[in-house]
Amino acid sequence: MRVRGRWHLAIAGVVALATVVVFVPVLRHGFVNYDDPEYVTENVHVRAGLSWAGVPWAFTAPHAANWHPLTWLSHMLDAQLFGLAPAGHHATSVLLHATSAALLFEVLAGMTGTPWRSAFVAAVFALHPLRVESVAWVSERKDVLAGLFWMLALAAYARYARRHGAADYVLVVAAFVLGLLAKPMVVTLPVVLLLLDVWPLRRPWSIALVWEKLPLVLLAAAASALTVVAQRGAGAMASLESLPLAARMAEAVVAYRVYLEKTFWPARLAVFYPHRPLPIAEVAASCVVLLVVSAVAIRERRRHPWLLVGWLWYLVTLLPVIGLVKVGEQAMADRFTYLPQIGVLIMVTWTAAEMVGSRAVLGATAVAAVAGCVALTTRQLEVWRDSVSLFAHATAATRDNYVAEGNLGAALLDQGRRADAVVHLRHAATINPGYAKVRVSLGKALAESGDPVGALHEYADAIRLDPNTPAAHYNLGLLLAEQGRLDDATAEYREALRLDPEYAKAHHNLGAALAAQGRFEEAVAEYRHALALAPDRGVTHGNLAIALERLGRSA
Repeated sequence: MRVRGRWHLAIAGVVALATVVVFVPVLRHGFVNYDDPEYVTENVHVRAGLSWAGVPWAFTAPHAANWHPLTWLSHMLDAQLFGLAPAGHHATSVLLHATSAALLFEVLAGMTGTPWRSAFVAAVFALHPLRVESVAWVSERKDVLAGLFWMLALAAYARYARRHGAADYVLVVAAFVLGLLAKPMVVTLPVVLLLLDVWPLRRPWSIALVWEKLPLVLLAAAASALTVVAQRGAGAMASLESLPLAARMAEAVVAYRVYLEKTFWPARLAVFYPHRPLPIAEVAASCVVLLVVSAVAIRERRRHPWLLVGWLWYLVTLLPVIGLVKVGEQAMADRFTYLPQIGVLIMVTWTAAEMVGSRAVLGATAVAAVAGCVALTTRQLEVWRDSVSLFAHATAATRDNYVAEGNLGAALLDQGRRADAVVHLRHAATINPGYAKVRVSLGKALAESGDPVGALHEYADAIRLDPNTPAAHYNLGLLLAEQGRLDDATAEYREALRLDPEYAKAHHNLGAALAAQGRFEEAVAEYRHALALAPDRGVTHGNLAIALERLGRSA
């Protein structure tokens, strides 16, 4: 037993080490301009690090249209330790992912008694190019953090199934709660535990197996309710009028098939997949694929139970994000496969091991598959090196991708490439004329290119499309201030702050507009608001000192 334990530990260590080695290039990457500003670089609560004020904010603020307080706390801890140096944030995600891969091996090997099959599943899970989005994107910390607690819950459940100890069950509940606090997608854990009861744990069936999951189901329901409240409150949940149920079901069926395809042929991966027209033939073909696999899994449930268990693992764990309840603008996302793909890997690995008699052939095939994953993942990691590379790749891998075009334009603008930025931003606006965010970026690009009339038009369009866009009001305020229209600029800054009271730049520029009108007392208050949110902003300190001097006071 001790020898086997050490052997398992050694294999787990190799899986974790290989994961770190393959993903270590991400430490040279920066943040990207998609969600990272909202999650880290421009989030005043995260930038402040761990604090007594930050903890209640993490648990109560429905920021970024999600409820995941533990994820916020992990970002705060990184900011406390590393500041805004991206390497530290990336390193945390890599280590979390590597630990999850090692735990997956331990769980599968312990449950099935087949270390080599388990090692293959863990290695492909860890090194598959579909993992790159979850690991290389700082904003997707929630994936790898929730994944870690998912694996810990499985490990605790395996012990509970053997010993039926109350302490082990408490560990299952604790790990599940922490997983829910990291990303509510893990709500499907109780169903997966029931599947594992069937195989590989082979627990004798009784209604007690269902009843023992009831506390977990109640926790899942509570987390789901909180998530729905957060997403609906942020306006991230699409209505049935904007996306009818029939369209959602068609997209869900196609997404299930496409995720399967990308498991075996991970080509044309992109950070954002826009909705696209779905031919009836494609929807029908997807239905056939799902029905055939389901029929085979059901037929073979006694001889090869891992087929049905793995297939249901895949179907059930994808259900929260498959699109029946539509949140966000994406049609699908690589990150959504983080846990579901494990079910498919179990199906394929155990079936291949049973069907192929030659160990040499199995070993060679496994090595080739892992090597292929390493090669593709290494290439995909390079795509994530910066925002320009990321979104240039997405525009090449997809069609009519307004989000990719818009973010590419914004990234080019940040590099001072104004003409190129305008081209991509105009393309994004053409693809989706109702996309307010890209209108703001296009307005900025035109303003910086010396076209204030065009910029004014774009900001006005952005506000018409979505009056609740703080950045549109803020940037319009900047333009109006440059034109000397200080009263109008002040009104726009105030509107931006009404929509987002923590908009530090808006506080600063409102202070500047007030100071330019000789309203120094009000300007001082705005500068102090700005510094409370962004204390490292040197220009605000300077402006505050000048305003105080005009009032005959000192800081």
